[in-house]
Amino acid sequence: MNHLISPSETVGQIVARNFNTATVFEKYNIDFCCGGKKTLQTVCAEQHLNFDTLYLEVEEAANRQVPPSQNAAYWSLTFLTEYIVHTHHRYVQESIPVLLKYTAKIASVHGKNHPELIEVARLFAELAQDLLQHMKKEEIILFPYINDLADGNNMSIPSTTFGSVNSPIMVMEQEHETAGNLMHQIRTLTHNYTLPDDACNTYGVTFARLQEFETDLHRHVHLENNILFPKTKQLEQTLTDGK
Repeated sequence: MNHLISPSETVGQIVARNFNTATVFEKYNIDFCCGGKKTLQTVCAEQHLNFDTLYLEVEEAANRQVPPSQNAAYWSLTFLTEYIVHTHHRYVQESIPVLLKYTAKIASVHGKNHPELIEVARLFAELAQDLLQHMKKEEIILFPYINDLADGNNMSIPSTTFGSVNSPIMVMEQEHETAGNLMHQIRTLTHNYTLPDDACNTYGVTFARLQEFETDLHRHVHLENNILFPKTKQLEQTLTDGK
């Protein structure tokens, strides 16, 4: 039997090749974006998961092929940056004002009986500020460089103020990890977005929107950490070696 997945592959590499596997990792709360550099074996050891069970489920998901047009691993660097900006950055920008309002409202109304909501509102406000600054840096500095690097008519490395692309990518990855940690704290405080008996409609909508926001963030960071950034570093290295 030919296996599609190697136990030594990182979870990020697995999801990059076939995004269907992401549903399995999400089921087991395995971080495939910020924690995408860990192997299946490492993840199972750290989270006390049965390796054989997880491996079989990931293999089954990987057998469901994704058409190249829908598989981000086949996309060009310029298409990736445009997709991230127009899909994920836009979603974050549109969602933040709504969630800032909702988290503040339920903290004000229900904070006495559910004090964790006050911390949820504070954490989301911090996350919102971080993400807006983060995306601005990507759109003004990093993504234009990546697009210039990928320009088919440009066989040299564009001039920059940061030297190698490894430097800004390292910063972006660190900021992704910070965002992921803030989102994880929110999930923990809300007990995986579980509603209490006295939850009002706004309470329910807020938790649903937070969960949706987290799901989008996972996909957003996955595209950058596991596909865009590795392909960019590889291209820059190829151009450097070709000098």
